[in-house]
Amino acid sequence: ASSVVLCGRLHPRASAWAPVSATAPSPRRSRRPGAMEALLNFGQPLDSDLLDRCVRAVYEGTPAERDQAQRVLTQLQERINSEDASAALNWFRVDLILEQGTNPHTKFYALQILDACIKYRWRTLPREQCDGIKNFIVNLVIKLSSEEGTLRSQKLFINKLNLILVQVVKQEWPHNWPTFISDVVNASKANETLCENNMAILKLLSEEVFDFSRDEMTSAKAKRLKESFNADFSLIYQLCDFIMDHSQKPSLLLMTLQTLLRFLNWIPLGYIFETKMVEKLVYKYLPVPMFRNDALACLTEIAGLDIGPAYNTHFEQLFTIVTAQLTSTLPAETDFDQVFESGSEEDARLIQNLALFYTTFLRSHLAIAEKTATAQPPSQHARLLEMALTTLIGISKVDDMEIFKICLEFWNHLASDLYSSECGLTPAATSTLLLGPAPGLGGAAASSTRRQLYAPVLSKVRLVMISRMAKPEEVLIVEDENGEIIREPMKDSDAITLYKTMRETLVYLTHLNVDDTENIMLEKLAMQVDGSEWSWNNLNTLCWAIGSISGAMNEEDEKRFLVTVIKDLLGLCEMKRGKDNKAVIASNIMYVVGQYPRFLRAHWKFLKTVVNKLFEFMHELHPGVQDMACDTFVKIAQKCRRKFSMLQVGESMPFVEELCLNLPSIISDLDPAQVHTFYEAVGYMVQSQSEPAARDALLARLMAMPNGMWQDYMAQAGRDIGVLKDAQVMKNIVNIIKTNERVVIALGHPFMAQLGRLYIDLLHVYKAYSEMINAAVASGGQYATSTSAVRGMRAVKRETLRLLESYIERSEDNDVILQRFVPPLLDPVLGDYVRNIPEARDPEVLSLFTCLINKLQGQMTSEVPRVFDAVFKSTLDMIKHNFEDFPEHRYNLFGLLRAINQYCFPALLSSSDNFGLIIETIKWAFKHTERNIAETGLNTLLELFNNVAMSQVSGEFHRTYYLGLLQDIFSVLTDTLHSPGFKLQSQILAHMFVLVESKAVTAPLWDTATATYADNSTFLRELLTGMFCTSFPNLRPPTAKRLVDGLFEHCRDQATFKQHLRDFLVQLREFGDGEELYLEEKEAEMARKAAEVQKRQEAVPGIINPHATQDEMND
Repeated sequence: ASSVVLCGRLHPRASAWAPVSATAPSPRRSRRPGAMEALLNFGQPLDSDLLDRCVRAVYEGTPAERDQAQRVLTQLQERINSEDASAALNWFRVDLILEQGTNPHTKFYALQILDACIKYRWRTLPREQCDGIKNFIVNLVIKLSSEEGTLRSQKLFINKLNLILVQVVKQEWPHNWPTFISDVVNASKANETLCENNMAILKLLSEEVFDFSRDEMTSAKAKRLKESFNADFSLIYQLCDFIMDHSQKPSLLLMTLQTLLRFLNWIPLGYIFETKMVEKLVYKYLPVPMFRNDALACLTEIAGLDIGPAYNTHFEQLFTIVTAQLTSTLPAETDFDQVFESGSEEDARLIQNLALFYTTFLRSHLAIAEKTATAQPPSQHARLLEMALTTLIGISKVDDMEIFKICLEFWNHLASDLYSSECGLTPAATSTLLLGPAPGLGGAAASSTRRQLYAPVLSKVRLVMISRMAKPEEVLIVEDENGEIIREPMKDSDAITLYKTMRETLVYLTHLNVDDTENIMLEKLAMQVDGSEWSWNNLNTLCWAIGSISGAMNEEDEKRFLVTVIKDLLGLCEMKRGKDNKAVIASNIMYVVGQYPRFLRAHWKFLKTVVNKLFEFMHELHPGVQDMACDTFVKIAQKCRRKFSMLQVGESMPFVEELCLNLPSIISDLDPAQVHTFYEAVGYMVQSQSEPAARDALLARLMAMPNGMWQDYMAQAGRDIGVLKDAQVMKNIVNIIKTNERVVIALGHPFMAQLGRLYIDLLHVYKAYSEMINAAVASGGQYATSTSAVRGMRAVKRETLRLLESYIERSEDNDVILQRFVPPLLDPVLGDYVRNIPEARDPEVLSLFTCLINKLQGQMTSEVPRVFDAVFKSTLDMIKHNFEDFPEHRYNLFGLLRAINQYCFPALLSSSDNFGLIIETIKWAFKHTERNIAETGLNTLLELFNNVAMSQVSGEFHRTYYLGLLQDIFSVLTDTLHSPGFKLQSQILAHMFVLVESKAVTAPLWDTATATYADNSTFLRELLTGMFCTSFPNLRPPTAKRLVDGLFEHCRDQATFKQHLRDFLVQLREFGDGEELYLEEKEAEMARKAAEVQKRQEAVPGIINPHATQDEMND
């Protein structure tokens, strides 16, 4: 069969599909037009006409017909996949449908079924049938791709056939089809049209083997295919070389270049650097517009190879000839932004590919490019690096975000590299100068040859960064599509990420030349003031850039620079008319001053002026201004808190005391959410007072207004409890509680003085609203919970619980919490929870007790049974029917169970009646498809195994629960919906196999009354082998036994065990996308890189946002 592949000979269809002994029944024509379900009758031959009508109904029928047809086709596919593969394919004759059918949709449906069979059940087919399918697909591909007209008109269908053929090749090559590569190469030389399609097949195969193999194949199979590809690559290279030298067919040449691109990242280097490949790409194809983009993509792939110094001369030659060729093609004065806007799609691709080539080469081989520029005596290529960088600067101005990101990544790399080499990235860890620039970073500092080389380019890069600076997260005022200034509706995460990279780049550039950065910024600011460049966008990007370099100058330079900036901005605010103009300028003033806490701490009068200006902005009703003023106030209060609580020279009292006196007028125009933010800011000021008595007095003055309202409501409720039912009263109470919660966040443990005043009344209000809700539900049923009155009451209860949780998290005295807070809390909260109907239960109750257990740990053990009895069964009854109802209760219950297991495990053992229910709950948790819940369940199970191992119940536990847990873990492991939990699943399985292998499970796991085994290991091997063979019919007993033996053999080596599990899952053909199987490695790599970035950033003054640092605020 393999000898005829792709060489143009067609075989009779009779032997091309079914085994030799099989006979294909004649298709029966349906006499009932609407009887789609007849397709599901495998007892009758397939009705091809009915199949056509059913598929056509999906695309052209009425909604009812579409639904019915889709359902039938899905059921048919499922039935075929569940039947014996050989018999199913003999019945569903894909070959007849593809050869005789006229409906292209039906053909694609047939190919879907064939694709699934080849991927997942190829090994179950008889050898004759495998050969028949292979021959049929090969012959059909040859037939359709040998003629130019057919190749173009049926492109989509041929592409799908190519994919099917590649799936066959992955199964058959090299063991059953050793001559595949030579067959392809030999056939390609006879027919250029066939050759073009064969190149497409080779490209697909390369992608499958080298790019996607980890997710689709076992590691051993992928290794074998890669070795086969490498062994036969000389034939492929000869074919590509022959085509590039002799073919005149544009489409074939394009396909060859695209196929070559897929090979370049893995082929032996000799084929690249010891042949004429690079010269052909540069001199023959790069100058031709039709081939330019694909040739440049190939050269980019080569430029990205990182293979050590042995090939440096080759890379130097590559840079020289490519840059020289591009320079002759593209004039130095090319306006790339204009070309991108007005040019063709190919022109836009060329600009992007230019950016990719230069950034890829210079990131990997910057020293080589520098060598050409600094060679002595100067060579004819001395200016090539300058030309390349000038091209990149021009491309950086293109108004396309993806292209800009490509350039930005390189500028960030270059600036960081120059800072490391030129400015000495080695500050002492304990240096008191870390907040200032490293030594020798001034603009007038003696420059090295390298810094001089880049100086003209970096000045232009600074201008680009400043002109295009992205919007920081702190800025809430934006211009909408109508040109109006509005409050930003939601955070733009892409813009925030872009800003962080641009900020880091500009900080490096500032260190490399402070004077140049300052001059550019002040010149652009002057043009805003004189109106020559005035626009909202220009002012925004400039101020965002100014704010981004906080910490990159020394204190004296920063002071001089910032005073000039703020003075000009305040003058601009006075000069401009119109609310929108003033809102934009106000936004920028707030952002800039908020970014320079070091300057503010050092200059009290300026700090006071800034804060008073923020208070003015809090009365400005333009959308977003008040929000930003409050947010900026919080940031300044956090970083300068001690300045506000100290008595400053020339002041009669500390600023915070004066603020408390004027507080009602300051917040008079703020909405409730903004008031909460304001109180949090003042809370930071109060927290900075180190004297407890003075701090408590300040806290009382701060909370005087909400406390006064609270006491009024309590007095009124004492006379008439009905007062609490008033809607406005409920809203006000919620706001009072939220205000207290925000102060807790800022103040922490010292909030005890305030909470002590409210605690008992809070619980009384909680209990009162609980009784009102119960009365409403008793009279109105569960629908009462959706009324505005009950929703308002529940809001008070929820905020009460959140306030208590916030304080408990920050408390530093566990004994006070245990003795004074817990006893009065239990009855009103737990009693109310268990008495309420499910719809009226608050998930915050579960969260609060989880917080208590995490805080008090073993001290809560004695209270756990009462908590457990009140919330466990009642909540479990709410969530056990499906995976969707009551999502917050669901998540919080599993979190509570994990906390109890971690810190109060003896309490779980105190009631044997509940223990089985607890195990089932843990199983229910890890069977959820929501990742957080599933991971909580898996973590709880892993911790439970560890707790059990140290207890007296381990024998009984293993005898009762081991096999059920093992089966359920394997159930979720082999379910694609649970693949994100692979890391924890593999840890649990490894632990369970170690328990058996180490004889830690002493009790027999089998039924001793019906069977006898040598030990648990023998029993478990036999059990799992049978279970796998039953659950996965495509697994044969020897394969299943080998997989099970590997689980026992590798259980002590976690890395090897995980790889064995991955291969096991691929062999089961249950995982179409294995990305999540490598999630742990990806997360570990991301964490490692993040740690490296953090370490590098901490060593560079100004890189880290001043509000992201934990400084000591020694002011």
